[in-house]
Amino acid sequence: MRLVQKSLCLLLVVTAPLALLYLHVWSPKPYSAVDLRNRPDRVPEQLLGEPLLGPSNKFAHIPFRLKEEIVELLPRNSCSCEVASGGKLPFPKQLFSQLFSLEFATAFGPAELAQIHSSRELEYQSYRQRTQSPAEQLLIVRANSPLEYPAQGVEVRPLRTILIPGLSLQAASRKLYKVTLIATLGTFDVAAIVEGVKAQGEGETRLSLSAIQLDNLNRQLQFVTYTNTLFHPNTADTVQFATDGHQASFTIRIRHAPTPKLYNPGTPGDGGDYNISALVTIATKTFLRYDKLRALIASIRRFYPTVTIIIADDSQHPEPVGGPHIEQYFMPFGKVRSLWRHRRRDLGVQGLGGGGAQVAGPGTDMSPTSSPDTQGWFAGRNLAISQVTTKYVLWVDDDFIFTPRTRVEKLVDVLEKTSLDLVGGGVREITGVTTTYRQKISVQMGGEEGDCLQTRQGYHHLLEGFPGCVVTDGVVNFFLARTAKVLEVGFDPRLSRVAHLEFFIDGLGVLHVGSCADVVVDHASKLKLPWQKSESEKQYAKFRYPTSGDSSVSVKHGLFYFKNRFKCMTSN
Repeated sequence: MRLVQKSLCLLLVVTAPLALLYLHVWSPKPYSAVDLRNRPDRVPEQLLGEPLLGPSNKFAHIPFRLKEEIVELLPRNSCSCEVASGGKLPFPKQLFSQLFSLEFATAFGPAELAQIHSSRELEYQSYRQRTQSPAEQLLIVRANSPLEYPAQGVEVRPLRTILIPGLSLQAASRKLYKVTLIATLGTFDVAAIVEGVKAQGEGETRLSLSAIQLDNLNRQLQFVTYTNTLFHPNTADTVQFATDGHQASFTIRIRHAPTPKLYNPGTPGDGGDYNISALVTIATKTFLRYDKLRALIASIRRFYPTVTIIIADDSQHPEPVGGPHIEQYFMPFGKVRSLWRHRRRDLGVQGLGGGGAQVAGPGTDMSPTSSPDTQGWFAGRNLAISQVTTKYVLWVDDDFIFTPRTRVEKLVDVLEKTSLDLVGGGVREITGVTTTYRQKISVQMGGEEGDCLQTRQGYHHLLEGFPGCVVTDGVVNFFLARTAKVLEVGFDPRLSRVAHLEFFIDGLGVLHVGSCADVVVDHASKLKLPWQKSESEKQYAKFRYPTSGDSSVSVKHGLFYFKNRFKCMTSN
């Protein structure tokens, strides 16, 4: 009896630490929730308007005179497309290029224009809320040096003029107050002349202002303008701002503001739901598996009969897949083999393995056994998504099956109401297990040998307001994304059969990614005995699954090394 008790105690001593370790590793972690929902109060402020040119309450007693030629250069919250007349010059058309004006609102009839305008403004406000960044907000450094200046948020269009906000001097009493501004990509001027202030260098890269009265100098600083003179579509000018014994620097961003890419959301349903057909296009890439592709299309049509389906097909002997709202695009069989040959040479990777590779162009007839590297996985993704004209694209594999749990509306709701760019769902395998493949991706800076890529399973935060959804970096191969953002990242066409996470690695810092486990698509069964497989399935298996020494793996590693400048990767 005593021996049994000793054995139980020993077993308890051994297993207790293991049990605690197991609970520590596998128990759910207390993740915080982050609110990414769009808020009406987050809309950026409008451009500086007329009030700044009027007398400040603090300096209302100081007289000034506007310089109309400078004021006319400043931006406003309205613009005009009216064509200026040529005046009384003789032969104006012969001396100058003929100007014309187009009004785009004429593309719509009077009855539909109001609805179109309203929809456009809603989309634009949503776009602004989603794309604004705290790094773009105007921040003024209050005087402690004793200079006041804008720390960030000052922006000018190329070759345009702005008022520089927030300039001020808070100096102790002295006989003469003086400040100097120096730029390299533009010139300074003043939009008004303040009494008692001497200005030197107007229209030049160096401007000096001096006055006996501090208030007069500070009032003059409110009228200082900056004009970009050296064209660049996206850069910044570092301005030196100095007074006696003190110097500060701030940047003025020079760029064309990004042109919004807005999509018409269509007319919502009677219940106020989203118009999925107007918002979403379903895209897929197929290769040989026409039986599974037709099963996918049939399942989609059960729930979304009018949603457009785009198919990229690089089969050797393509079969047309007809039906309403279906677009099928054919890729040249063997194109990726040729591409790999040249890219591997560019990267310094020797040999393709197998020997005797042919360079296949469009229409080339190549047997599967002579060219085992022709499946253009990422190239097909590029082709399919390049044809999408809706706001969102839903990517699916050609062997997925839609079910009542494949609620695209839920994914649309997440993207419509948050700043996320892409949200994945779950894939239910034939075994009943649902995969979400949530990946956290990070890069540690390295030396000359390159950086270190790290991937870890898991997510960063819960998504507030959407139970079952989280914020992460990589998701399963079933996701809804903003079409413009996917096109911005793109899919490297050099990646063929073995690729998925590479898209999210290329999108690091560009894509804001989420995942919702309660939106699920089924995976068609892969469990078939060898004698039950069709010829197309046997042929597909030869292309799809790499063997030892397969060239696609070395190509991927070569791209990581050269294109992404990685020296290694760690994962769990």
